[in-house]
Amino acid sequence: MALVSLQHVTKAYPNPDGGDAVVAIDDVSLDIEAGDVYGIIGYSGAGKSTLVRLINALEPVTSGSVLVDGQELAGLPEKQLRPVRLGIGMIFQQFNLFSAKTVWNNVAYPLRVAGASKEKIQARVDELLEFVGLSEKAKNYPEQLSGGQKQRVGIARALATEPRILLCDEATSALDPETTQEVLALLKRVNEEFGVTMVVITHEMEVIQSLATKVAVMDKGRIIESGEVFDVFSSPKNASSQKFVGTVVKGVPSPAEIAVLRERHAGRIVTLSFRDGDASQASVFLRLAQAGIEFELVYGGINDIQGKAFGHLTLALRGEDAVIDGVLTDIAATTEVSEAR
Repeated sequence: MALVSLQHVTKAYPNPDGGDAVVAIDDVSLDIEAGDVYGIIGYSGAGKSTLVRLINALEPVTSGSVLVDGQELAGLPEKQLRPVRLGIGMIFQQFNLFSAKTVWNNVAYPLRVAGASKEKIQARVDELLEFVGLSEKAKNYPEQLSGGQKQRVGIARALATEPRILLCDEATSALDPETTQEVLALLKRVNEEFGVTMVVITHEMEVIQSLATKVAVMDKGRIIESGEVFDVFSSPKNASSQKFVGTVVKGVPSPAEIAVLRERHAGRIVTLSFRDGDASQASVFLRLAQAGIEFELVYGGINDIQGKAFGHLTLALRGEDAVIDGVLTDIAATTEVSEAR
């Protein structure tokens, strides 16, 4: 059984103008297994944040089923939802720390709400501050911390009640690149060392590349494609997901871009698409060189997702047409080849 299971979930809000209801989530079904780091991606307004709020019942569903660890949340009274939420931590883009509380007391807060003993609170807070590398900041206030330190406090606080699930809503969007890497490394440790299942809302490819195991692409309240991260990003099937992936992955040049490339580079414009397990770039380039074909990389790039590589490289090839045709035929046996006409 999936740890989190949404079946035909819809969330609609009343229209303030009195018209038809505004549908934020439209017939979504999704299973998240224990131990997954499940990325939810899509354009702004796609319904990502609303979807996450349904998982911890901060928003009630309009219809459908939300199961967390086998328990149905739809229609559950608030009193019965409280213990369920103790098993679901959440971290936010803007940290949401209590400015008037010290770092130590920020982390202790959910334990006090849960009625934990003083001894347990002391031990758990100390353990978590050590885990996130902030033991020496225990008596500081949030305004005395950097953005990355604030987010580490947010992670420690979210883990205080030992949740099985951690919801991350754009957790690195407010951070600089170096700090983002530090926070992603910490979240990876949370998943691997504590076994915490994560649902990660993001628009950042870097987060998906380094953290997620699976991904769902949302558009207009629907999940339009989902699966293993490598499969979805290296070969998206849905037109809308292709468009979104194209905003974060350098792909095949458009006709307008090809026209510009022709003005700048002599030769035939050919795109080679690589996937993990295909012929290597080095072997393809060696084959071109051995045939006496001059080549220049003019567009594209290679992406790495947790040790698997994929990408598109567009080359300008110069040489005898018959020789180029023969080599491209050879390459096409192991690598996808497309030529701009």
